[in-house]
Amino acid sequence: MSQLQTVDSVPALRAQINDWRQQDLRIGFVPTMGNLHAGHLALVKRALELSDRVVVSVFVNPMQFGPNEDYDSYPRTLAEDCDKLTQAGAHLLFAPPVDAVYSRDMQNTTRVEVPGISDELCGHYRPGFFVGVATVVAKLFNMVQPDLAVFGEKDFQQLTIIRRMVDELSMPVEIVGAPIVREADGLAMSSRNAYLSPAEREIAPRLYEILCRTVDALRSGEQDAEPLARRAEQELVAAGFRPDYVEFRHGNTLATAQSGDDDLVLLAAAWLGDRTRLIDNIHFINQ
Repeated sequence: MSQLQTVDSVPALRAQINDWRQQDLRIGFVPTMGNLHAGHLALVKRALELSDRVVVSVFVNPMQFGPNEDYDSYPRTLAEDCDKLTQAGAHLLFAPPVDAVYSRDMQNTTRVEVPGISDELCGHYRPGFFVGVATVVAKLFNMVQPDLAVFGEKDFQQLTIIRRMVDELSMPVEIVGAPIVREADGLAMSSRNAYLSPAEREIAPRLYEILCRTVDALRSGEQDAEPLARRAEQELVAAGFRPDYVEFRHGNTLATAQSGDDDLVLLAAAWLGDRTRLIDNIHFINQ
């Protein structure tokens, strides 16, 4: 088990990164907002497989929260996170305060935007969310200067946006996607699952069940994609969800799925109760 070093300033972070660079070590990075669970730790494990040293950031990013969202109540569990990262074998935890990441107020700080794709799907329902994501990831990449960064495929739209940002801004960072980690009943792991009441937690796995049935129906040629997506929405409503969207998209570009596309992803976002917005997806080859 490695010794976990914890820093909260960019100079201290860069001093350690420079030391590792002088040893010609490959640096992996896992950005998180903390409240770590097995899904996050799977990202750390993947980074450890691909690099010599792994940096994990814990930073609840105010720029990606809307005015009525849960920034103030988002669970912050830094002590527990440190223990989990130590057990996982991470080498450095970067846990900066807000003013170490944003030297100006949110309205006057430099922003990074990936146009078009950022305004669709989750971006349509959370305006400005992906500008906040792209901005903080770009800043963290500049601070950590990793060789590679690992992101979970549960946030499939986020992963697609980050890949495009890195490509178009010529950032020297390899982006690695890691599979969704699920509970035994199929629910995708998420820090916000803690918001679910016991009754809601019983219902929550139905989201993945409905997506699986929908993908199976498309693959069997039962119907075209659009009517199947609408049927899935109706099934979610009947199960007690309030869906924001259920959509088939191209698995690489997230463009609207076209007849003949074989690389597809079915994405969904749905509310369960008043506090919990669940997202999930299935990326598949349609043959």
